[in-house]
Amino acid sequence: MGLDVNKIGGVLNNTSAALSERFRALFMLRSVGSDAAVKQIEKCLVDKSDLLNHELAYCLGQMQNTTALPKLIGVLEDSSLAPILRHEAAEAIGAIGEASCLSVLEKYCNDACQEVAETCQLAVGRIKWLRDKENSSEEAKLIPSPFKSVDPTPSGLGSITDVNILEDKLTNSENTMFERYRAMFSLRNLNTDEAAVALTKGLYSSDSALFRHEVAYVLGQMQLAVAVPDLMKTLSDRNENCMVRHKCAEALGSIANETCLATLNEHLNDPSDVVRESCEVALDMYKYENSDEFNYALGAV
Repeated sequence: MGLDVNKIGGVLNNTSAALSERFRALFMLRSVGSDAAVKQIEKCLVDKSDLLNHELAYCLGQMQNTTALPKLIGVLEDSSLAPILRHEAAEAIGAIGEASCLSVLEKYCNDACQEVAETCQLAVGRIKWLRDKENSSEEAKLIPSPFKSVDPTPSGLGSITDVNILEDKLTNSENTMFERYRAMFSLRNLNTDEAAVALTKGLYSSDSALFRHEVAYVLGQMQLAVAVPDLMKTLSDRNENCMVRHKCAEALGSIANETCLATLNEHLNDPSDVVRESCEVALDMYKYENSDEFNYALGAV
């Protein structure tokens, strides 16, 4: 029996439903990937929850359905919206990868919001990398990814797998953001404790909140317990940007050991809405990771 996209969309767009239920519905629509699923996600933008909004934009990018581009461009262009949403819209445009979007992304490469500007710069870099025919041969030489995400940049070349070299590229502020991101995804794709420890250095080695939030994101993808102390430390730092702290919460929910559970519960009343809601969703993810549920999203309907 096929999935009822309208029914799932009804859960997503029900503002009275628990945020965790709406997230599960969103991930189900993402897995469907059809134009109808895109429309249900778009209908939810813009919600009262900035956390949900940013995840909506992220999923539209991961679906790589070009029908979402007008909505994503409209979000990027609306300076009244939260930076966390506008940045995610820009990243999603880059993930879809259409060269026709270069002009709008370039327009916001000097946006007043640093996170938005940097995201647009990375998105421009990714689209140009994809467009460059010379990269067709380079792509076969990249460190292969065990993850299914569409990333803001490619990883580095497979010939560079020394963790110390990659850590230096990651933490060296003289490198471009694009180069540092490539080192970041190379370390993630190695998927070892040593690589995760190197990545945690990135939580403290950049004045870019965007960079630090991406480090937390990839540590969550790796799901290695060795990263938990640094993720906890960063989540607990209320002077840290909420974009970074919320990604740390999500990462702890993905790693899902008992230490993560205690930390997430401690922040359920955090003064930041985005952090508090991230902990709520992360605890739902923790519940899934420690259950016998076959698919996280199937709990939505």
